[in-house]
Amino acid sequence: MNDNLPNKRRRRRKEAVQEAPSNQYSTSVGETDEFRVENQGAVKTKELKEIITSLLLLEEQEKSEQEEFAKEEEEKKLLFDANHKKTTKVMWDYYSNVQQHHSDLQQLDGVRKRKVRGNSTAASAAACALASAAVAEEEIISTNKTSEKGAPQRRLWVKNRSKAWWDQCNSADFPEEEFKKAFRMGKDTFELICNELSSVVAKENTMLRDAVPVKQRVAVCIWRLATGEPLRLVSKRFGLGISTCHKLVLEVCTAIRTVLMPKYLQWPDEEKMQNIKDEYEAISGIPNVVGSMYTTHIPIIAPKISVAAYFNKRHTERNQKTSYSITVQGVVDPNGVFTDVCIGWPGSMPDDQVLEKSALFQRANTGLLNGVWIVGSSGYPLMDWVLVPYTQHNLTWTQHAFNEKIGEVQSVAKEAFVRLKRRWSCLQKRTEVKLQDLPVVLGACCVLHNICQMRNEEMDPDLNFELIDDEMVPEIQLRSSNAKLARDAIAHNLLHHNHAGTSFLP
Repeated sequence: MNDNLPNKRRRRRKEAVQEAPSNQYSTSVGETDEFRVENQGAVKTKELKEIITSLLLLEEQEKSEQEEFAKEEEEKKLLFDANHKKTTKVMWDYYSNVQQHHSDLQQLDGVRKRKVRGNSTAASAAACALASAAVAEEEIISTNKTSEKGAPQRRLWVKNRSKAWWDQCNSADFPEEEFKKAFRMGKDTFELICNELSSVVAKENTMLRDAVPVKQRVAVCIWRLATGEPLRLVSKRFGLGISTCHKLVLEVCTAIRTVLMPKYLQWPDEEKMQNIKDEYEAISGIPNVVGSMYTTHIPIIAPKISVAAYFNKRHTERNQKTSYSITVQGVVDPNGVFTDVCIGWPGSMPDDQVLEKSALFQRANTGLLNGVWIVGSSGYPLMDWVLVPYTQHNLTWTQHAFNEKIGEVQSVAKEAFVRLKRRWSCLQKRTEVKLQDLPVVLGACCVLHNICQMRNEEMDPDLNFELIDDEMVPEIQLRSSNAKLARDAIAHNLLHHNHAGTSFLP
């Protein structure tokens, strides 16, 4: 038993010794795993810190680069401004030198001219001094004769131009027919116009030159309007300067419009209105017609402003040539005499818009045209006072008959414009007159036309002109339902009373 006890103790001690390393090993393994985890966390933290540090460094580097770039840009801007100021200063210095150089040249040139003028003046004075003694007696005699006659002594040099043609026309022996061909009127009518305008256009003689006589002034204007010839030819015909002829044309046209228009172109009074109604009713059978209306175009040179407004699209397309124009709207009586005109609106405006801009339209709005008709073409709208033809397709016999009678009245106005342009050829082609002066010239042509018509001046059969004005149907053709009913009643009465013709029948 006792021997066994030590053995047992030795075995226990041996087992304990054997178990001890394994326990120690297990403990070391656990410690190693913990150490690894700690090492991995430390590595990740370190890497994260390195990344953050790198980002901060990149941000600082980018910020530094931006500051350097801004600094370089500022330096470049300052350098550019300095160079610009330097260049500007050099240019101004150069310009100042050039100006000074030109000023010096002008001064030198002025000195030379004064020297030359002084020399020539001295020479002239010497020549005059030598000649004065020789002509002293003749001057005294000439002065005495001048003072006796009372005529001024002319001292302004005037270019000597031939007036032979005008002197021949102004003579009493000049044939009447030749005078009519030149001035589109007889001598008596020409004398009437000169007498009417004498108080306005007459000028007095001066010490420098003799004034152009009234007859010659009026003749320059009328011949220019009648022929449409350029001013240089007018100058040659009448022996006057080109600028003088231009001035005379405008002065006489202004006088005609101021003095003669209120007398020879005016809206008729009640008595004349009744006579016009009777004559138009005798022509067409339509009652209460007081005028026939038409709008024509006058060609002009392309204006410098508002070119599109004066562009005439219809004339351009028909003639295959760019055309600009202004309009002339006129109302005439049965004799082709103008009773109302509206002049100067741009050629791009259709007839109905020109009518709305006219004084005639304002007169109608005030009620002065109630109960009467002014006959127009299909380019005008149907209104309470404007009577126009039917424009729809498939017209009835009654409507055809009405249109035929309306056409007879309308032809009176169209023929009046034909005579106007035949008589005054300046209206047929583009003129040299400025756009702002053109209404005055056109108004004068209308007044002179009326005077010729009232005095039964015959037209030269060799003067031919074809009037072509394109009509545009207005956007709003019917402006009054009452006017539509009145037109239908007139058309029915024309056919019922056998006033309508039969040319529309097949």
